[in-house]
Amino acid sequence: METLVTDNPAVHHHIAIIGTGFGGVAAAIRLDRAGLNDFVLLERADEVGGVWRDNGYPGAAVDVQCQLYSYSFAPNAEWGRVYATQPEILGYLRDVTQRFGLRGRMVLNCGVERLDWDSVRQCWRLRTARGERTADHVVIATGALADPAIPSLIGLGRFAGASFHSARWDHNFDPAGKRIAVIGTGASAVQFIPAIQPEVAHLAVFQRTPAWVIPRHDRKISSTRQFLMRVLPALQRLERLRLYLVRERILLAFRRPTMLGRAERSARRYLETQVNDGSLRTKLLPDYRLGCKRVLVSDDYLATLDQPNVTLITDGIREIDEDGVIDVTGTHHPVDAIIFGTGFRTSRLPLTDQIYGRDGRSMTEVWDGNPTAYLGTTVSGFPNCYLVHGPNIGVGHTSMIYMYESQANYIAGAISYARNHSIGTVEPTPAAQSAFTAEVDRLSEGTVWTSGGCTSWYLNENGRNINIWPGSTLGYRRRTMRFDASQHVLHRTNAPVPAL
Repeated sequence: METLVTDNPAVHHHIAIIGTGFGGVAAAIRLDRAGLNDFVLLERADEVGGVWRDNGYPGAAVDVQCQLYSYSFAPNAEWGRVYATQPEILGYLRDVTQRFGLRGRMVLNCGVERLDWDSVRQCWRLRTARGERTADHVVIATGALADPAIPSLIGLGRFAGASFHSARWDHNFDPAGKRIAVIGTGASAVQFIPAIQPEVAHLAVFQRTPAWVIPRHDRKISSTRQFLMRVLPALQRLERLRLYLVRERILLAFRRPTMLGRAERSARRYLETQVNDGSLRTKLLPDYRLGCKRVLVSDDYLATLDQPNVTLITDGIREIDEDGVIDVTGTHHPVDAIIFGTGFRTSRLPLTDQIYGRDGRSMTEVWDGNPTAYLGTTVSGFPNCYLVHGPNIGVGHTSMIYMYESQANYIAGAISYARNHSIGTVEPTPAAQSAFTAEVDRLSEGTVWTSGGCTSWYLNENGRNINIWPGSTLGYRRRTMRFDASQHVLHRTNAPVPAL
């Protein structure tokens, strides 16, 4: 693909956006609409797409209805299913970048390795795979689910068969007729396990903790409905609003776990209808509140586990040898391949260990295991730096794209204010960041995420919620609609400094 932006290492841009997933693209379009046109998108891969480019495993699809899992400013009347598959959602994102003129502002195969704040020149110095760059403002849109997590298992290095993470699916691997171990039963595994089960000889599924599973009720969208959505745009907007309100109502129960009884009973009934084996049902029934961990959405995962060529193993893994997996009971499970469905490294955002702020420390060092940010986006001591999907931006009940658009409003507001008032640096005051963190903690108290009886990636080692926004998404949108200068440290633009 041709990229029209020069990769001259001396090039300087007003804004550098790192990442071209849904978050980075949302920021770019919002900045462009605000008249902030001097920006570049830096992408480490050879194509746009972020998590939807990387996760091309069999069965990959969204778990939020596509009418809501899409940009509000770029509706699509042509969705083929209620829950879009990975090729369809990736195609949508590619189309959006083309439609909004972003292709010519991208530099592909340009992974960013390190960022250093230059206080004298009031800019960021970026070390990339294609040389050095500078930018006045940087938007870190690498996503929270970018770096796969593979557990450190004894003997994994000596396994003779194929092994890979679902987010790095080996498309040259043919599962037909093979014995496969699947380690992990999270949101990706519940999609690829049913997809490959009919063709494999045997699946050994290693589960650490059962998840609550609810039906997806996926179906094809008829050509008649597509036509109506196309000729009646208001109908599409109403459907999006309906889905938004239905999902926002779920938040009420997550905030008050005593309201979850009905949903949990429904999920138990669904388990009973899908799995005939009583002992298997026992292994699949969670002992914590629904929503404490990510709720899994699938029409076929539970039934797949009840098939004769599938074994669910809940004993831990002791080690891996050349031709199989040995569980903690000493039982050897011979397999030809190992597929990890073990999620992503979420204790820190990708790249934050390589972002060095005003005092020379990295953002990871400053956080010290407890990530915080004003509006989940900006961090004191790191001027002109904006995190898309930063701390406490995740949601457990609705579409992340709504949150990305809200963050993009704040980012565009901050940079516009700086441009209009000759401001060289923008960062939150320590008091503003602390106040927002205190509000997150207050809103998190008593919710299913902090009191639901489980250990999840939503919390840090001290049990503090560092990933989920515990309030309403509309409440977050209100906070980001207008840039509040009083919550920020603002410094005027320095006099020009001679080039080195």
